[in-house]
Amino acid sequence: MSETSVSKRPPAKRPPAAGSAPRAFPTGVVVWAAVAAVAVAVPFYLDAFWLTAGMFAMSAAVGAIGINLLTGATGQLSMGHAFFLAVGAYGYVYFSAEPDGHLGGLGLPTPLAAVLAIALAGLAGGVFSPIAGRLKGAYLGIATLALIFLGQHVLFSAEPVTGGYNGRAVPPLELFGFSFSDETDLVVMGIPFGAPERLWYLGAVLLALAALFARGVLRDRPGRAMNTIRDHETAAGVMGVPVARYRAGVFVLSSMYGGLAGVMLALSFQRAVPDYFGVMLSLDYLAMIVIGGLGSVGGAVIGAVFVSLLPQVLTRYSDSMPLVAQPGESGFSPAEAARMLYGAAVVAVVLFLPGGLLGLASRIRASLAGRRPHPRNTRSSS
Repeated sequence: MSETSVSKRPPAKRPPAAGSAPRAFPTGVVVWAAVAAVAVAVPFYLDAFWLTAGMFAMSAAVGAIGINLLTGATGQLSMGHAFFLAVGAYGYVYFSAEPDGHLGGLGLPTPLAAVLAIALAGLAGGVFSPIAGRLKGAYLGIATLALIFLGQHVLFSAEPVTGGYNGRAVPPLELFGFSFSDETDLVVMGIPFGAPERLWYLGAVLLALAALFARGVLRDRPGRAMNTIRDHETAAGVMGVPVARYRAGVFVLSSMYGGLAGVMLALSFQRAVPDYFGVMLSLDYLAMIVIGGLGSVGGAVIGAVFVSLLPQVLTRYSDSMPLVAQPGESGFSPAEAARMLYGAAVVAVVLFLPGGLLGLASRIRASLAGRRPHPRNTRSSS
């Protein structure tokens, strides 16, 4: 046999080592399958109050993912996230509503109106992006804070578009002839599916898509560039990263996430009111990403659920809680008590849990597995 024929022979496969265990089934698949199963089953067991609160939490999670891409992953402080939620909410209302008296509207199909509202929020972010690309830190925070005051003035003044102080009713979303409202009867397994049940599934799908897209961005080259800008801006410039362009682009992407959250919020509340889109809402979103974990999709979702559901829980069970009372009674209102609690949570996270609740969960999981947590798990892009 020639040397050439011997060299072309494929190498023999090595037998598995004795006692080696087969590759374990990925636990992530099991976890996500369980989450999907729970999301499908929830409307069959919870009442309308919790389903509406869940839709509110999912809309907050989408908005928190957007602000975490900007502030957590890229290091740009924004105080004007509520402005882009207002653009999304009122953009959807105006594009989809029919003209009614002094109130205007375009009467477009609701799916098209939702897409145009998200694009309008991105356009508003694009108009502001040259400023966002050149400012940083507290200067950018002050500049974006001006958006809130500008937005509040427009919302209260442009009554034909926004409805003024009283706001406007939100047209229900209709997708392929299916209405996400109570207008049509739908019974599944003996359970009537009204607007809360239908919006629950809509919110779950939109949140999953938004989270997967953001996760892909953070794990790919743009995410690495964003983290480099956040941690070492000078080094990022030396490495050839277009810092100003990335800052502007992330600001537009964050604005579009805010627009989507605004559309979901409007569908959940069924009425858009200017008072809601103020400074406190922007502070709530900053609290979400700090409590959940900066720079991560999972941290944004955890923080959004914590901050958005806390007032709902306190309202639901205020009768059995000390110092918490309904508005008009002696004691703290549920909203005031909730802000005090998650304000304390922000201080606790800053002092003791720099990775937020997601970092705490990673530490607990690592300790249960008998190993030290990887530093990436305390401040990651997962």
